[in-house]
Amino acid sequence: MCGILAVLGCSDDSQAKRVRVLELSRRLKHRGPDWSGLYQYGDSYLAHQRLAIIDPASGDQPLYNEDEKIVVTVNGEIYNHEELRRSLPNHKFKTGSDCDVIAHLYEEHGENFVDMLDGMFSFVLLDTRDNSFIVARDAIGITPLYIGWGLDGSIWISSEMKGLNDDCEHFEAFPPGHLWYNPTWFSEAIPSAPYDPLVLRRAFEDAVIKRLMTDVPFGVLLSGGLDSSLVASITARHLAGTKAAKQWGAQLHSFCVGLEGSPDLKAGKEVAEYLGTVHHEFHFTVQDGIDAIEDVIYHIETYDVTTIRASTPMFLMSRKIKSLGVKMVISGEGSDEIFGGYLYFHKAPNKEEFHRETCHKIKALHQYDCLRANKATSAWGLEARVPFLDKEFINVAMNIDPEWKMIKPEEKRIEKWILRKAFDDEERPYLPKHILYRQKEQFSDGVGYSWIDGLKAHAELHVNDKMMLNASHIFPHNTPVTKEAYYYRMIFERFFPQNSARLTVPGGASIACSTAKAVEWDSSWSNNLDPSGRAALGVHNSAYEKQLSSTVNKNLTNNIIDSVPRMMEASAPPLTIRS
Repeated sequence: MCGILAVLGCSDDSQAKRVRVLELSRRLKHRGPDWSGLYQYGDSYLAHQRLAIIDPASGDQPLYNEDEKIVVTVNGEIYNHEELRRSLPNHKFKTGSDCDVIAHLYEEHGENFVDMLDGMFSFVLLDTRDNSFIVARDAIGITPLYIGWGLDGSIWISSEMKGLNDDCEHFEAFPPGHLWYNPTWFSEAIPSAPYDPLVLRRAFEDAVIKRLMTDVPFGVLLSGGLDSSLVASITARHLAGTKAAKQWGAQLHSFCVGLEGSPDLKAGKEVAEYLGTVHHEFHFTVQDGIDAIEDVIYHIETYDVTTIRASTPMFLMSRKIKSLGVKMVISGEGSDEIFGGYLYFHKAPNKEEFHRETCHKIKALHQYDCLRANKATSAWGLEARVPFLDKEFINVAMNIDPEWKMIKPEEKRIEKWILRKAFDDEERPYLPKHILYRQKEQFSDGVGYSWIDGLKAHAELHVNDKMMLNASHIFPHNTPVTKEAYYYRMIFERFFPQNSARLTVPGGASIACSTAKAVEWDSSWSNNLDPSGRAALGVHNSAYEKQLSSTVNKNLTNNIIDSVPRMMEASAPPLTIRS
């Protein structure tokens, strides 16, 4: 990942303005610690903070076409750049960077070239011949991007909100795939293609393999769940004998984070041993996580409860990974949205409802899991790649008749059954059966069941009942309805006090975007204010109770311990997973 900042059409081209742009660009240096660059053309500025993954020696930005009349600053990776280079035989490229194709594609094809790009990206392209510009963001919004407007008529573009929140009168998230991305599934029409497990398998293998494009050390995030385990398995199979294997070693490195004794640590270690990866286990305590919350909210730029819960362990793990010299990891985000992997999908009444909800979830990914995965890793100059959100793979998966995705216990079909079945190879197993069919854990629960309860208990110490009583007056937009949500909101407002900032968080901290549909499918959800997946079904009760009793006393102070039983007692009703 990199950090981009552009100021277009401002009324000031002075040295003082240039210094200010540089100052704001430095707020993004964590995204790109390897190099920085700034291009100025009249009243427009294009700045870049580089994380060098492809062609570290010569791929510094901004990048140009041959006569340097077209300038581009890019955050992301273009996986099909070699194919695109071959399609431009009359162009001369100055670097080996994958992003170098963008300016040349524009010169050759005009603004309609964006759909030719296969990758994750955000960029600003300035055509100095007519002083026009293009801003684009990848189809799903894997890379973050914000747009702002100044009082002088200027337009601001930044990878993160902190690059423009002090200088713009108004700003908001730039929409993913804006104007250029409109696949068949986007209209939410019900698809009818038959399920072919081999087609699905090949599509995902291709998605993983193309993301192994790198000139720097890399690894995989491995929680031991289905998604990360499949990514690790495919990567390990492909790695032997490749250029990357010769350069970085034949064994794949894998990484997992959790509280002591957490489900993810146990499962991740088992999968790593099965695959033969060099496995790195990172432990943290509840207090470690609590101590990092302010940094997490500053970097993630949200007050959404579930995002903060899951971002914190990932934030801590990313720092450790970067300390080992690794600059790129492959992760498993996106599968649950595509295949209906969240536990409330058990209650979907029919395939039409199921499919439309997966469409809604994918369209919202840039506000939740994509935001978390990108910013939690980029906070430490680490790049996360997400093969489940590959453009071609999504087209294959979302074109399957959703009847095949429906969860049917009577037929032994659990969530994401079609993905599991696609990789259930008896002759050459990708994974052990019990891992392949391991049930869904929320990431924030998988790292240790006492993590969420520790956060709630900590918030209980800092937010009193009187504060909650007046919450709607203090925070009229997206009013927090739990003390944990109120606590996060206070921190967020301190870093980002602008009204534009609070408007970038959809649905508020009170409940996740999926809850309205969950309540519609299962009315028992209406009794639960917690946005995590625990309330969906009574699936993990016994594991949760056991884990809590064995770890809570090790991680919480006496005051926090006293508050946990009261919070549990007042939470979800019987037969649901208590929050």
